[in-house]
Amino acid sequence: MLFGSKGVSLLAALLIACITTVFLAFVDNVSERALVVTFSLSFLSSFLFIYVALEFLVFRELNMIYTMLDKIKQKDFKVPKKRIFRDANPVKRLNEEIYTYATRKQQEIDELKRMEEYRREFVANISHELKTPIFAAQGFIHTLLDGAIEDEKVRDKFLEKSARSLDNLNILVQDLLTLSRMESGEIKMQFSHFDLYQLTSDIFEQLEETAIAKNIKLKFDKHQIPKMIAYADKNRISQVMTNLIDNAIKYGNEAGKVVVEIESEKDQLVVSVRDDGPGIEPEHLKRIFERFYRVEKSRSKDSGGTGLGLAITKHIVEAHGSKITVTSKPGKGTQFRFKLPKGKGE
Repeated sequence: MLFGSKGVSLLAALLIACITTVFLAFVDNVSERALVVTFSLSFLSSFLFIYVALEFLVFRELNMIYTMLDKIKQKDFKVPKKRIFRDANPVKRLNEEIYTYATRKQQEIDELKRMEEYRREFVANISHELKTPIFAAQGFIHTLLDGAIEDEKVRDKFLEKSARSLDNLNILVQDLLTLSRMESGEIKMQFSHFDLYQLTSDIFEQLEETAIAKNIKLKFDKHQIPKMIAYADKNRISQVMTNLIDNAIKYGNEAGKVVVEIESEKDQLVVSVRDDGPGIEPEHLKRIFERFYRVEKSRSKDSGGTGLGLAITKHIVEAHGSKITVTSKPGKGTQFRFKLPKGKGE
């Protein structure tokens, strides 16, 4: 412990006490007792002051630095982060800087790993989504080339199936292009004033046959006030509402209902679309807006769609300076909510 805080303090205090006592010895009429008292007081006060300063301002912080470096070497970043503030102690500030730097770098590494995992998953998903319509159309066409084209009924049937597969492929590519253009900021919103209530009513009419097929009722909330003027991109919001209502129909219960509510809140309209379907498990909610993410892959595939609808919806809503949220309880349905600026006449 010679070079510890106590050892250094002891040597420094002894040196200070000796120097002080020697100088005092040269003063006339100073008794021996006074020299002893001076030596004792100088030694004790110097020792305590230096020890406290070294122990709490230097050695303790240095030990914390070594501890932090050991954890960094072991890739252990689960140390609770203390509040970072400007401190007069440079050693303590150095300790905080090391911790902050190491934590930031670890976060960057974690983000890179997450993005790499997302990239691999995206490549796998897009490969699967492209492969399905391509292989289907390829199979039908090769069957026709192998001789089935001579049978008029088989020919027409296979050509129709090939056309549907290629149409699905075209929709998928168009959705990917739309999403890519939105993320790059190439697509700009064209804002205008329009009646959101009337827009939703028109979408109800467009999706009426789909709802009837599942005996699902499309309706507004019973307290809904007609005529809600929004200031937004009418075509893009129509795309959002169509996607949300269509999803609620597809994944809702038979003989259920889909309810749309538009509320007035200060200078904004709050839009919600809810169903009384089976709901979404909590582990899926955080990823529901990712590209190609499907809660129930087999059922989602059977229901059609490209798996990009909610991702596009999220980007459209965010382009309006808002945020879309989802709440769901298994067995009790799902609700999507977002806000839009009010328009003139509201």
